[in-house]
Amino acid sequence: MNTEIQTISGTVDGITYHNEQNGYTVFDLDNGRDLITVVGEIPFISVGEILTLKGIYAIHPTYGEQFKAQAIERSMSITQTQLVRYLSSGAIKGVGPVVAGNIVNEFGNDTIDVIENEPLRLAKIRGISEKKALDISEQFKEQFGVRNIVIRLAEYGITPKEAMRIYKLLGSRSVEMVEHNPYVLCGENIGIGFERADEIANAMPNSIEILYRVQAAVSYILRHNLSNGHTCLPTNALKTTTQKLCGCDETVFENALVSLSQSGQIEITKIEEKEFVFLKYMYSAERYCANRIALMLKVPPAEIAVHSSRLSQFEEKNGIIYDRLQREAIQNALTKGIMILTGGPGTGKTTTLNAMIQLLEESGAKIALAAPTGRAAKRMSELCGREAKTIHRLLEVEWDENDRQTFKRNEQNPLSSNVVVIDELSMMDVNLFDALLHAMSVNCRLIMVGDVDQLPSVGAGNVLHDLIDSEVVPVVKLDRVFRQAMQSRIVVSAHEIIAGKTPDLTVEKNSDFFIMKRQNPRECAELIGDLFCERLAKSYGLSPLKDIQVLCPSRKGLCGTVSLNNMIQSRINPDDGVKKSLTLKGFVMRVGDKVMQIHNNYDVEWISDTGESGQGVFNGDIGILESVDTRNTALRIRFDNKVATYLGDQIEDLELAYAVTVHKSQGSEFDCVILAMSGTPFPLCYRNLLYTAVTRAKKLLVTVGSVSEMQMMVDNNKRSKRYTAFSHFLREATGLL
Repeated sequence: MNTEIQTISGTVDGITYHNEQNGYTVFDLDNGRDLITVVGEIPFISVGEILTLKGIYAIHPTYGEQFKAQAIERSMSITQTQLVRYLSSGAIKGVGPVVAGNIVNEFGNDTIDVIENEPLRLAKIRGISEKKALDISEQFKEQFGVRNIVIRLAEYGITPKEAMRIYKLLGSRSVEMVEHNPYVLCGENIGIGFERADEIANAMPNSIEILYRVQAAVSYILRHNLSNGHTCLPTNALKTTTQKLCGCDETVFENALVSLSQSGQIEITKIEEKEFVFLKYMYSAERYCANRIALMLKVPPAEIAVHSSRLSQFEEKNGIIYDRLQREAIQNALTKGIMILTGGPGTGKTTTLNAMIQLLEESGAKIALAAPTGRAAKRMSELCGREAKTIHRLLEVEWDENDRQTFKRNEQNPLSSNVVVIDELSMMDVNLFDALLHAMSVNCRLIMVGDVDQLPSVGAGNVLHDLIDSEVVPVVKLDRVFRQAMQSRIVVSAHEIIAGKTPDLTVEKNSDFFIMKRQNPRECAELIGDLFCERLAKSYGLSPLKDIQVLCPSRKGLCGTVSLNNMIQSRINPDDGVKKSLTLKGFVMRVGDKVMQIHNNYDVEWISDTGESGQGVFNGDIGILESVDTRNTALRIRFDNKVATYLGDQIEDLELAYAVTVHKSQGSEFDCVILAMSGTPFPLCYRNLLYTAVTRAKKLLVTVGSVSEMQMMVDNNKRSKRYTAFSHFLREATGLL
């Protein structure tokens, strides 16, 4: 893929396609020698217009070579010939070549001024009524207005795509508003960062009001901290960070808070005598979740009566004896509108969940099973013997005209199920939980399953922890490790880690968890390569690609995912001069490589081995690269029993996956895990990260590195503090405060 920026110039010969919503356009550019197909977000170009474009050449799998425009330069002026071509091109409805020629012949160089400012003069042209004249003027002003906005904003380094978003949000006064307050560009719907808005402000000829800058800084800091898991920040902490970023005094900061609050962009509230600041939509999400759960507790669905003798029959039929807590959990699922089932490995969560599902089905319930990620949903399907979907798929995700995520399932179009079961709840952020609750009908039961000792969600919020901490939702925590599970050192060690005890990894014959000590990251990396590529396959009959997964706390360092992926690839799938490959984001993907999808993509098309077709590949899905089409920039990847085809930009969501981070492994299980334990950055040396890594292994776990590093992680039970209000709002909504 050629990524070198090039510049081309020419005349717009014809427009093939134009999307009025986002400005995406396909047109032919005549450079004097050839017709070049150009694609990009270029709103309201004119046939006959002379353009200079910057971008890259790319091969579309269907349409061949195209020039992908990233920036555009054009003159404000337009010749009479260009104007006739533009007016007659179909851009102005109801104006054909004859009428366009008559307009320009009549008014000459004054044509644009007449159309914009004296439209009724057009009515003297045969075939144009006064109504049609006003309609022509309105269409022309809108289209040329946006065209001029794009040109004006380009002076500040704003791309056409960004200019379109600005126009859709701010309208015809976009340039005026940006020049008055460049920090409007920091709004979430436009997506220009605070630092870049600062640069644009510095390029303005006029000075910018300091209050605007501080308001933008406050919003920026709140949005930035969503990625750290915080739904809100203490006012004092926000003030300190804002002053450090802006150098403002306390009075300006307080004025900024007042104005942002009055405009509905933030919410300020006291929680246990301490003031917190929220982005408005985060406040609304946590408030809604709390109020909706309070309603579910107050008005639960009808109880499903299951006599203890029926449960005994169920035990006998399935060869299971449930302990007291398992029976309590099953009873809660049948009698309460909402409940949580939690517990560590080997405590019988899956066995208990399957009993709940079967007994609910016997009662006629319509059940939906879901999990936050694709791999977690697949694992849930395997364990429960029923279809489980990602929560996004369950809620029927779609994208609006601004590429914002929305869901078809909501309060107006709720789910048809009357029981929803969510697994791996620790991975769910508060916005997704909010969307789920909006999509549930009033009489729908909600059963949530998760391990509170796992890593929290990547997104903002701490849903599982906050639900349990509130003490308002029925919770059953399974704490008995069953005898069969106790035979596994993986299970025993996981419980020792949570108890703050470093596992005893003295190598025992047939142990499923042991450590191979090495003194430094380089030695560890070499051993990990040996184990993955040769030794474990030889000793245990494991397939490196199908059965073994390397997990790392970090992406960085010799024992980070980036370095280990490159090293393992060079050993297990080297360049032989025959296999095709593609270079992306600084690494090579070669036919035969193990790769991972790193974001949900609902547009990737796939075909299953049974002939079924569909769309959608999900964050955390791991597959094998089967073919590379370098000419058309396309890949085919096998994910278990289906093959997905990636085209163009879709490829950017892929990474090598011989080694993945512990965070990316959440919701997954692997037959064999090699855990890199050397040179881990101190911020990642904490207990529940180690616990999450250990519990990813089903049959064999080999730790490579330092016992002292493992000890340090076990000892560090200081979890990253997440500022959230969900638990407080729950207690408030249920009258416990």
